Amino acid sequence: MLSRLSIRDIVLIDKLDIDFAGHLAVLTGETGAGKSILLDSFALALGGRGDQSLVRQGAEQGQVTAVFEVGAKHPARGVLKANDIAQEDSANEDALILRRVQLADGRTRAFVNDQPVSVQVMRQLGAALVEIHGQHDDRALVDAATHRSLLDAFGGLEEDAGKVATLWEARRTAQEALETHKADIERAQRESDWLRHAASELDKLAPQPGEETQLAERRTLMMQSEKVAQDLQEALDALAGSNSAVPALWAAMRRLERRSQQAPMLVEPSVKSFDVALNALEETRGHLEAALRAADFDPAELERNEERLFALRAAGRKYNVPVDNLAALAAKYRDDIGLIDAGEARLKALEKAATQADAAFRAAAEALSKARVKAAAKLDKAVNAELPPLKLERAKFSTQIDTDAASAGPNGIDRVEFWVQTNPGTKPGPMMKIASGGELARFLLALKVVLADRGSAPTLVFDEIDTGVGGAVADAIGMRLARLGKNVQVLAVTHAPQVAARAARHYVISKDALDKGKRVATRVTEVAEDHRREEIARMLAGAEITNEARAAAERLIKAAS
Repeated sequence: MLSRLSIRDIVLIDKLDIDFAGHLAVLTGETGAGKSILLDSFALALGGRGDQSLVRQGAEQGQVTAVFEVGAKHPARGVLKANDIAQEDSANEDALILRRVQLADGRTRAFVNDQPVSVQVMRQLGAALVEIHGQHDDRALVDAATHRSLLDAFGGLEEDAGKVATLWEARRTAQEALETHKADIERAQRESDWLRHAASELDKLAPQPGEETQLAERRTLMMQSEKVAQDLQEALDALAGSNSAVPALWAAMRRLERRSQQAPMLVEPSVKSFDVALNALEETRGHLEAALRAADFDPAELERNEERLFALRAAGRKYNVPVDNLAALAAKYRDDIGLIDAGEARLKALEKAATQADAAFRAAAEALSKARVKAAAKLDKAVNAELPPLKLERAKFSTQIDTDAASAGPNGIDRVEFWVQTNPGTKPGPMMKIASGGELARFLLALKVVLADRGSAPTLVFDEIDTGVGGAVADAIGMRLARLGKNVQVLAVTHAPQVAARAARHYVISKDALDKGKRVATRVTEVAEDHRREEIARMLAGAEITNEARAAAERLIKAAS
């Protein structure tokens, strides 16, 4: 529910903080005091359309903050999770804070729990948290798209509707799998001869991933080896051939070794250097011999290498893929051929699965449709019983259900819309089109009372739904708003003292003169219990409050309690 509304620099409101609680709260005040400004501000915090004219004159920006207490399982939590918005406030883990900033240049900024969000996300949260009925009916029940879910909520059919939605998704998935398989088979069959030829050719070629690179490197090595082999041989001859100085060096080192005992200080350094140098020459000889062996190749090997490389590259050009992708392409062609060969059996299995999924959905959708018809009859009876006290005794409410199996969807096979007939002999039609503004608000009130807390946002706002009525009708409206307030939070802007008398909380909206009368500001004050009689008496009497008005106000308050 809404726990706090804070407004800064919006039209006539410079600074306003209102704390709310559950049950029925009313907002009263003289015409022009700022009730519409208050609701416009609230609608802005719920994702409503921004307007630069909302910013108070002289201010750079206006701001509205709405704080809600939301349970862990409320649908708004799902919106937060889907948009990766932090869900806990340090002081109150149930708090959900919507803040909207309206800049004087027309731009707006939206924040949820101090995290920037799009207006679309804020609008989603607002729709889950609040319904406004009356002048701001963009969030009300008049949208036919909500009627089906409301009927399901009234009839306790949410679980059945969820099952239908699940079966619809299973049906759609099975049908998509079938259609995809059919398309694959048709494509494969059209290309059958070519596929078999291509698969045979690629299987015979047997390309391997990375083979092109290996062949190219080996080919380059073999082509270069002829040029360096002669130099390698000459180097090896110089090191180990008949004219090599290495044997003489070995002999010289051995002579020095024999003399080392006679003059070690003179001989040993040279012997050590000789040893290092001769070992290095021996290692070099090993490298040269290995290089010569690597450079020694069969010319036929080069020819075979080139033929293989050219064949792979020709296949790559033919099939318009990189050479390294030829192996994957061959596997795909084999799979396509297998699809042709085994496709019929798979097709029959998918057709059976799609038929079974469709049958399961149809059965569940038809059962849900029958249950909706029964629930609609009960809903119509309950709503129509609420209409006479609301001065709609000649009107009739009905739930129109159009069932069309050909228009099936995740919600079943029904289109549900609330219709009304305002007078006998007139043609019934959609509630939004047939009912006038005042009638519409009272139809919606009757509907919300019947639905109670089922299918309802946790906060309901009724904007002057008592306009044009008085006496017993206004009292009937007040009784129903109070009943509704037992299940959800209800805020009502009203001019009817009969409604105000039944409120659990009463707020008065007024305009105060500031700066010696140079400007005015809207104020909202909660009326203490012992002062409620005076405000209700004002509503009854007008500018001059009489003792008779006070006595009448006292009687209304006692009757309400």
